[in-house]
Amino acid sequence: MPTSQEETSAPDRFRPHAVRELGGMFDDVSGRYDLLNRIMSLGQDRAWRAAMWRAVPEEAHTVLDLCTGSGVSLTGLRRPGRLVLGVDASLRMLEVAAGRQNPLGWAPRLVCADAFRLPVADRSLAAMTIAFGIRNLRPLDEALREIRRVLAPGGTLVVLEAAAPAPGPFAPIHAFYLRHLVPLAGRLSPDPSAYQYLSRSVFEFGAGPEFESALDQAGFRVVAERSFLAGATRLWVAVRGAEGGQFLPGPGKDRMQIARTGARNGVNVPKASRGRMGEWRVWTGVQLGLSLALTVSFIWALTILGNSQFQLPLAGWHPSLAWLLVSGGLVVFGVRTVILALRFRSPGPPR
Repeated sequence: MPTSQEETSAPDRFRPHAVRELGGMFDDVSGRYDLLNRIMSLGQDRAWRAAMWRAVPEEAHTVLDLCTGSGVSLTGLRRPGRLVLGVDASLRMLEVAAGRQNPLGWAPRLVCADAFRLPVADRSLAAMTIAFGIRNLRPLDEALREIRRVLAPGGTLVVLEAAAPAPGPFAPIHAFYLRHLVPLAGRLSPDPSAYQYLSRSVFEFGAGPEFESALDQAGFRVVAERSFLAGATRLWVAVRGAEGGQFLPGPGKDRMQIARTGARNGVNVPKASRGRMGEWRVWTGVQLGLSLALTVSFIWALTILGNSQFQLPLAGWHPSLAWLLVSGGLVVFGVRTVILALRFRSPGPPR
């Protein structure tokens, strides 16, 4: 049953354009927000955000992260030559975001603004990302119209969001988790009612088809969709159509541009991707080599221990400890070697 505090705050938080109420709620929970997200996502939230980052076209020179919160989604969006904007209604969340951003280089610009009245010109963005924020924007159709206004024709919208239980064998477990465990985790927060709100807002958002229908009606075409944790979290990649209903293959010309001449869209973007890839692969190779050498060393030590345990000057519990340490080291570095080998064979670093 909802608490009296939640009953009092919920109507205001669920009403249309509740920018002040939701901004205040996120102000209150800003201190432990990321920690609780990590707990409730079972430590998977960063991997989900990495999938969101990979969905943003590399050539997108202007990207806005809406409902940016504490800025955890901004790091993977940074590129040389790319303007990244982080927009949120919570000033305290933006203060947290500012504290974790490196101000040097192509640092994101942080803006406290209403998602329904973005301080951005029409058709000026190549891409937009929203992680766990779209369900807070009511009415959804108005929010999508504003997003469509600022995206260029052919621009990319990437949405990562918690979804309600879909029909299937995991639905009862998922529903129990949302109704009971999420509010329970919220007791670690200064405002437990915020996590009662979170639970109810996920059910209101739906399992996914409702959102896809809203995207279609707003003039977007879904080009990719992924599910995580048996559908508990979903990722959508959509493309903004042109005014005439056509869907263009790319983001077109960016109206926000770097004050620098160049051949492509008036922008001369530093070509850092290849160098970054080479540096990442070399570093991964070095780690793989060291981990493999340590794995071989532990195998050798285990062999020596097995062949000579009765001749070694060990008494009492010392032989058992030696077996435990050597076996544990073999398991740890063996697993790490496999992980690094798979990472080394992957197409590239997580973005």
